[in-house]
Amino acid sequence: MNSASEQPVSPVVVTIAGCNKDDADTVFHVLGESYVSDRADEDTPEYVSEGHTTVWTATFEVTGARSAAGPMRLTAPVEAEIQGGYWAVDRMREVLAAAFDVHDEGMAAGDQEKDVQLRLESRSAA
Repeated sequence: MNSASEQPVSPVVVTIAGCNKDDADTVFHVLGESYVSDRADEDTPEYVSEGHTTVWTATFEVTGARSAAGPMRLTAPVEAEIQGGYWAVDRMREVLAAAFDVHDEGMAAGDQEKDVQLRLESRSAA
């Protein structure tokens, strides 16, 4: 069986909506510390139109073990959807769990990939 370091690069699409742009940026920053993204480092989420729901999306190339961020603060819960291969989505969820309290909200599974809905919150005080 292949080890995690031998896994191929696998793209995962992350979609965030219904939160403020700073919280979206925090989530993308955490993931960007661990994986290569189609977003430039200086690319920060912006509102397209005030008063309307904005959806932010990014694709990350998930590879073997990378460093995970420590606990991060959010101003409110963030709803995130991650879609990709089973192995890659599971690795990404682990990175998110190192930075946030992660609550599973739903999942759809297919032959080659799965789509997971998560609610991310600031870590609870120990």
